[in-house]
Amino acid sequence: MKSRKKNTVLWWGRSDSLYSRNGIIRHLFLELGWHIIDFAPRISELAGIEATFRNFPEVDLVWVPCFRQKDLAAAARWANKKKIALVFDPLISAYDKQVWERKKFSEQSRQASKLLDWERSLFLSANHVIADTKQHAEFYAESFGVNPEQLHVLPVSAEESLFFPRQSAPENEPLKVLFYGSFIGLQGPDVIATAILLYTGPEVEWYFIGDGPLRQQTEEKLSGLNNVHFSDWLPYEQLPQRISQVDLCVGIFGSTQKTQRVIPNKVYQALACARPVITCTSNAYPESTRDMPDSGLFFVPANDPEALAQRVSEFAKNPELVKNAGQYALASYQKYFSNNVLKGKLSSLLESIETCGG
Repeated sequence: MKSRKKNTVLWWGRSDSLYSRNGIIRHLFLELGWHIIDFAPRISELAGIEATFRNFPEVDLVWVPCFRQKDLAAAARWANKKKIALVFDPLISAYDKQVWERKKFSEQSRQASKLLDWERSLFLSANHVIADTKQHAEFYAESFGVNPEQLHVLPVSAEESLFFPRQSAPENEPLKVLFYGSFIGLQGPDVIATAILLYTGPEVEWYFIGDGPLRQQTEEKLSGLNNVHFSDWLPYEQLPQRISQVDLCVGIFGSTQKTQRVIPNKVYQALACARPVITCTSNAYPESTRDMPDSGLFFVPANDPEALAQRVSEFAKNPELVKNAGQYALASYQKYFSNNVLKGKLSSLLESIETCGG
């Protein structure tokens, strides 16, 4: 990158700029003094031709945002021709999603092999690849052959203009526990439902928000329970207020390989709102937060409803735990996952690209 008063990043892809990950990264680019040019090509495969005719002003960096594998090949060709560094922030792997999470193809199938080869070629075409956790970075290196020196870990964080502490822990009686999500296997709503059926502690009110493949099954499993409440998605801007009305949030509990590589949006968001979280044990979390009572994060083994029920019971029996855990949760967010932490990591990445010339 050439050193100028204001650097310019070309945001390449038909992405949702308001999606949490994209919105946060874009906001931090602006805070770091960068100018963003949006380029949503009409046809991904022909985007290089379109970009040439657009006659963009001088660009220092091309950024292909999350989920836009389809845009990467053309972006890489164009950036390489212009001798501009390209950064890819996939957030998820298409191969991982189809083979390991959805189990659409078996690992040994021709379709899986073809998908792996396609995605490997894309990842290798980028100068730098972003991962949200160290475990995801290791997966990209092992599965796609990405050079570890080209991998950079940037946590997802939360939109702090929305997700922040609105009130201290409400100390509800009974305890209020919230799950929200898309009801997929990775999240383990069936594990939560079984935990509710096994639960024998003080009374708890359970809230489920969202929709997805396992919603009906989960609702049927818990039908007839007056302390379990289901509702559809509410407007996104209302979600932080809903989080602030409960004592405790639950994360993900599925037993897929991906479960061990991700920290979901909901965990960042709950911590930012000063709400403790129970989620499955994973090395994706900083080591100092694991099984530490002052982290605000409480871990149980994946796919273990009995352990989850026991954890919730500990909160229901100890109101003081609820109060203290919320403050610990916020402290962990600020130390490891905040926008400020992410900004520092992004700034270091951009400086290293400039120093190395891409």
